[in-house]
Amino acid sequence: MEKTKERRARRTGRVLEIALGIGLAAALVWGISSLHRQQELADRVVRLHILANSDSEEDQALKLRVRDRLLERATEILEASEDRTSAEKALRTALPELQNLAAEEIATEGYTYSVTAELEETTFPTREYEDFTLPAGDYLALRVLIGEGAGRNWWCVVFPPLCTASTTSLAQTAMSAGLSDDDVKLITEDGGGYAIKFKSIELWEALKEKLS
Repeated sequence: MEKTKERRARRTGRVLEIALGIGLAAALVWGISSLHRQQELADRVVRLHILANSDSEEDQALKLRVRDRLLERATEILEASEDRTSAEKALRTALPELQNLAAEEIATEGYTYSVTAELEETTFPTREYEDFTLPAGDYLALRVLIGEGAGRNWWCVVFPPLCTASTTSLAQTAMSAGLSDDDVKLITEDGGGYAIKFKSIELWEALKEKLS
């Protein structure tokens, strides 16, 4: 009787090990696939990331004024850009102008904060906007640092201009900049399972950070 119980226990253990292995393999495939989709999406967009001097009400309001000024000008600069490569080139050329615009806005509001504008790879968490969602991951970003940059920051998408697009024109705006129909379905939640996909990307990004 005891031997029979032991054999059953061993068989149960093997079954559990096999099931766990299958689960891990499925998670690995799912994670790699999700990361690949995120990278494809990242290769088509440029984020805008503005860091406020502090969390004071005045500094947060200043951040939004700088945002509005830069979004308006950046949208004009990027009108002729057909893809991320051309958008990146246009923004790199315009970096001194954009930094000066931010500095002018800060000075106009009576502040003496320093400001820098750079284009660099930046890690973002999953972010939900009113009409779309972007998964966590590394994206090229126009990064604007105001003063100490210690306050709550604001980020969106400067190319294509999804954060200034209306709900009805969002898909057209995205696809005109090179995003595919699948990309649009993914970020607008029409693709199904987006929450699970985005969560798996977050888990993989966290694991990658730990391993590094």
